[in-house]
This record gives sequence, structure tokens and C-alpha cells, in this order.
Amino acid sequence: MGPVSAIAQEAQVAFGSVKADPSLPVEVTSESLNVNQEDGSAEFLGNVIVIQGEMRLSAERVLVIYSQDRSSIERMEATENVVLVSPPDAAEGDQAEYTIDTGVIVMKGNVLLTQEPSTISGDQMVANLTSGTATMTGRVKTILQQGGGN
Repeated sequence: MGPVSAIAQEAQVAFGSVKADPSLPVEVTSESLNVNQEDGSAEFLGNVIVIQGEMRLSAERVLVIYSQDRSSIERMEATENVVLVSPPDAAEGDQAEYTIDTGVIVMKGNVLLTQEPSTISGDQMVANLTSGTATMTGRVKTILQQGGGN
């Protein structure tokens, strides 16, 4: 049997096998960094990789917004070639916003979630890394691979 395709407006799925801990340190690597002293934001540019525990986020640009007292990261906004990996699952999209305290990542624009061997696409995915769940919305298309018998 080949793949089975289904279309809906919303789909809830598991995301990642390890529940994330938003209190873990966040490591960011990039080609360049611009710091805005006025608002306390930091813009990482070029081959940006963000790692927190098992979660890995990559993009061409990541804007880090700090809390009002600048003691912690409030959220991150990633754009251009955004890829989110929470093993064993991976998602890609046009942009993502990660709210650190809640462990929630909202991906928008041509979102493709790969959960081997199946894929789900949609306009937006809201992934809760602490609960290990995600909701896909907006013209959701699922391709479910059936048993691999030839």
C-alpha cells in the first residue's frame, strides 16, 4: 500500500519524544551579532543555530528579545529557512516565534512537519515543547505512510 492523504483544517499531533525544560540554558551560534542597547534585543544573522536541551532551531536570522529587566530571554523570533528539530520530529517554515517561559513555538508559513515516515503540512503549527504536543492549522494536509510491504 502507498501513502494515504487526508486534508483538514486542524490536526493535533505529538511532537518530540523528550519533553523540553524551558529553564535550560539557551546556546546561540551565528555568523554575526547586532545588539540594540536601547531595547536590549540581540539580532543573530547568518547560519543561526539555537540549542536548548534536545531542541534545535536553525534560521538565517534570529531576534532575541529580553525581559524588561534584561535578566532573561522573553522570546526569540526566527525568520528565513526556519527548521525546528525536537527528536525524532522536525518542522520547517517561513518564520517561528519561541516564547521561552512557556516552551511554546509558533511556526507560520508553509509549515511542514516530518514524523517519519509521515508528513503534515499547514499554514501554522503551535508546538508546546514542554507537553510534547503540536497543533497544525490552516489547510492541513497529512500524508500517512502505510506498512512498508513491497
